[in-house]
Amino acid sequence: MKQNPESTQFGERSVSPEEKTGLVRGVFDSVAESYDLMNDLMSGGLHRIWKDRLVRMIRPRTGQRFLDVAGGTGDIAFRLRRKIDRVPPLPNPPPQEGGGKIVVCDINPHMLEVGRGRAIDRGWLDDFDWVTGNAEDLPFPDNHFDVYTIAFGLRNVTRIDQALREAVRVLKPGGRFYCLEFSHVRPRLLAKAYDLYSYSVIPEIGARVANDRDSYQYLVESIRKMPRQEALAARMREAGFAQAGYTNLSAGIVAIHSGLKT
Repeated sequence: MKQNPESTQFGERSVSPEEKTGLVRGVFDSVAESYDLMNDLMSGGLHRIWKDRLVRMIRPRTGQRFLDVAGGTGDIAFRLRRKIDRVPPLPNPPPQEGGGKIVVCDINPHMLEVGRGRAIDRGWLDDFDWVTGNAEDLPFPDNHFDVYTIAFGLRNVTRIDQALREAVRVLKPGGRFYCLEFSHVRPRLLAKAYDLYSYSVIPEIGARVANDRDSYQYLVESIRKMPRQEALAARMREAGFAQAGYTNLSAGIVAIHSGLKT
């Protein structure tokens, strides 16, 4: 299997691909309980705006099947659910076995436990399927989902190109892929200020709030290893997506990449 440039990079450390997968799982074991609070603190609440923008772009409808990968705590799945409740269904939607289920898939069972608990707290007892699985080898059949989402998860995947090919495989023809991820800031002065904030402030917040400086140091470093916007779009096309493109948000601090399975 072709090795991605990111496969041997755990932040600034050089590791084997197998080590990286285990180390990333360990990071999210450590941060699961404080993950959502830390997102608010690190982004000043902007992550909520970015996720809302993602769901508006998706325009989810009743009767569609959704797969949210690396979505353990449920943030994207819950937004999809609420949006579906407010949007009229498609006219004459095709019948589907099991209806339009939202499936949350994450490699980390602890993250899924947190998400399932949050869903129950909101009164959603049977609105989601919670599945442990690796983005590189999804436990789902071919041509199964209408929409695939992955938010702030792709940069933690050991083999990004394999994950993209899996996304193509599980989507139906006409299905769409959406990736919300930290990216690369365009204005040079803003990029320097962002680097200063990231490397000096985020690990300190992690140490004080989550008692875990190392995990948040890795998360900062992993952002810098993420492919640039144009490079990721090119890799999406190579994996088999048509109409691969991206939309920068907040001057490129994050980007939403999208593609179509033809």
